[in-house]
Amino acid sequence: MMTLYDYLPSRNAWKVRQLLQHLAIAHRTVEVSIFEGAGRTPEFLALNPTGKVPVLQLDDGRALAESNAILAFLADGTPYLPSDPFARAKVHQWLSFEQENVEAAIGSLRHWVMTGKLARRSPDIVDAKRNGAQRTLAVLDRELAQRAFIAGEDYTIADIALFAYASRAEEADVPLAPFPAFRAWVARVEAQPGFLAASHPYSIDPRSVGELP
Repeated sequence: MMTLYDYLPSRNAWKVRQLLQHLAIAHRTVEVSIFEGAGRTPEFLALNPTGKVPVLQLDDGRALAESNAILAFLADGTPYLPSDPFARAKVHQWLSFEQENVEAAIGSLRHWVMTGKLARRSPDIVDAKRNGAQRTLAVLDRELAQRAFIAGEDYTIADIALFAYASRAEEADVPLAPFPAFRAWVARVEAQPGFLAASHPYSIDPRSVGELP
């Protein structure tokens, strides 16, 4: 049975949970106390040299890290990743966009806001992240005004990846009101069969107010 190394407040980990749910893949879960340093142990670093979650360990012991790589692996041969080479590449285009623009801006801001770390960060960096988040949402809003889902007319792992942090932008104090097409897409994603609505705040982990070791 596959093993998912998880941390509930992580929206990157949510991505993998969501696809496992869609695919009805049986797996076991190991919670990783990342703010207590559990990601820095030799045993965990052997699974993922960056010490981050999520990590998916296969039945044969091989381990795969990075949420979008895990999504692509699990979705191979399923409707969540097209078989047509160009359509498949479009999904990967948006997976790359998510990592560079969504997680880097919205994900960081959300973490700082929800854990009380915003005041510890440089105002210039905070402003840059906030401006980047707004530009990112504007791009998504413009694209999603043209089609039902980000890579085409079908729901794919690109939508799962983008939804993870972008849909939670208001938790980063970035309003979604100016982006109606984006908000309509959020509703379409939430209407998918098997959608995982639960979002776990960092407050469930009192140690999350500290910096990662």
